Amino acid sequence: MVIILIRTVQYNLSKLRDVYLHTTCLATLANMAPHVHRLSAYASQRLVSLFYMLSRKYNKLVELRDDKLQTKAISTGDGLVEDMSAELQIYTDFLRIVLEILNAILTYALPRNPEVVYAIMHRQEVFQPFKSHPRFAELLENIYNVLDFFNSRMDAQRMDGEWSVEKVLLFIINNCRSWRGEGMKMFTQLHFSYEQESHPEEFFIPYVWQLVLSRCGFSFNADAITLFPVGMHANKEIYYDEMNTNQNGELNEQRVQVDP
Repeated sequence: MVIILIRTVQYNLSKLRDVYLHTTCLATLANMAPHVHRLSAYASQRLVSLFYMLSRKYNKLVELRDDKLQTKAISTGDGLVEDMSAELQIYTDFLRIVLEILNAILTYALPRNPEVVYAIMHRQEVFQPFKSHPRFAELLENIYNVLDFFNSRMDAQRMDGEWSVEKVLLFIINNCRSWRGEGMKMFTQLHFSYEQESHPEEFFIPYVWQLVLSRCGFSFNADAITLFPVGMHANKEIYYDEMNTNQNGELNEQRVQVDP
């Protein structure tokens, strides 16, 4: 389930860019996080890679926004900067949720998930640029507490030859037994619930039929379509960013704020 949700987010990030789908998948992962047990090596690696992918998108948006702020060369620059800032806020929220997912696993289920510890140690450099970020600093403190605990013990252990993957994993498993969580900040467990608004069919019926039209390979008479704007499907493609403005479902409790 973790792998499927992460792959969905990654595909959505590169192809569809549907904020609604991002939010739902990340919320599902967050609900599962405190109960993760023996997460596989691949799933653990993909979870850390998800943070890296979102961070690259975040950094790209920061650079674009800063360039526009410096140049202001075009008349629409202010509006463009405002749009970038809004999108940047969305990705800030997404990154925070991924950090909260990792925190929940490390806080409530670390001894049961040595592969997650290994994945974080293996890619610990991806977290470094965000250590002083005001939205992420407190969450990264816990991650670095875990890293310090295992790194210091690894440095202190004399090893014949180089550290192999198997040796590092065995080392983590053995040291998980002495992990007591000292210095870890306890955050409230994330809990997302789906709240369906009145008349959800106004969103879901056009949404489903747009998917059908774009994916099924059947021919439809475009002049007869009245459920949604036909112009959106000139090339049998869906513009999901436009579709997001009409969504009739939202997540409450620990919401990610998305413009309606």
